[in-house]
Amino acid sequence: MSMPPPQPDNSSALPFPDWMRSVQTRLDAALGRYLPPAEAIPARLHQAMRYASLNGGKRVRPLLVFAAGALSDAPLPRLEAVASAIELIHSYSLVHDDLPCMDNDVLRRGRPTCHVEYDEATALLVGDSLQSLAFDIVAREDFGDSRRQLEMLRLLARASGSCGMAGGQAIDLESVGKSLNQPELELMHALKTGALIRAAVLLGSLCGMALGAAEHEALDRFAKRAGLLFQVVDDILDCTASTATLGKTAGKDAATAKPTYVSLLGLERARELAADLRQQALGSLTIFGQASQRLIELADFITQRKF
Repeated sequence: MSMPPPQPDNSSALPFPDWMRSVQTRLDAALGRYLPPAEAIPARLHQAMRYASLNGGKRVRPLLVFAAGALSDAPLPRLEAVASAIELIHSYSLVHDDLPCMDNDVLRRGRPTCHVEYDEATALLVGDSLQSLAFDIVAREDFGDSRRQLEMLRLLARASGSCGMAGGQAIDLESVGKSLNQPELELMHALKTGALIRAAVLLGSLCGMALGAAEHEALDRFAKRAGLLFQVVDDILDCTASTATLGKTAGKDAATAKPTYVSLLGLERARELAADLRQQALGSLTIFGQASQRLIELADFITQRKF
């Protein structure tokens, strides 16, 4: 008989690496349940959906969901549902970003991208299907408050659409070969990368007891700084890490003349910006005291990650 996945311990008692692995294990098990079985018709599409979603990765966004849920004593089933939805949106965005009409990449998380492993039309349908499944998961979960559930659906939709992730990708494509100033670059990445990270944090907190206005505002500040921090570090890694380490094509941004924090500021100033964003993010959490320990650890993890 297989053992159930360990319960994520959002207290500071469990060492961070162990807590992280427990959440990742629980998230993968939840995704395995939510995704259609590989043999269900249309089997090829369902196999490709599982290929694109159950392929490892750091699962930073689900980790943020669970860490933020600790602030509101959120029940695990709700966190599993929201974390799965967020990760499915992220997976869909990666599948579409890798398509020939977008970034035209052939490697993702150390494996062939979805359109390479299957085909371009299947990859397009995979992204569409993962996105709709994400909303289905949030819509069917019992959050105990229908008005809050509608707020959560709206937050996820806005983070995913033209005022969020998709809009940021559109700006990114339009900016190839152009020079952006820092506010323009920050807006692009606040949408492309930051919006879904912000949604992960806020949705995690909404899974439990309502936070006060001051706490919600502080958490929102943290989420916005953490989202930009993630992108700055991503830009740094793109020009300093190898393809084998990253699991995707290294140096792609420079090769395609995409504006990045490194191309705008230089490597050392980009690193200084990352350090400053980390401090701003951590400063936003002081209102929560020890309860924010997992968010603090995740901010450090984002800053120090090697891939």
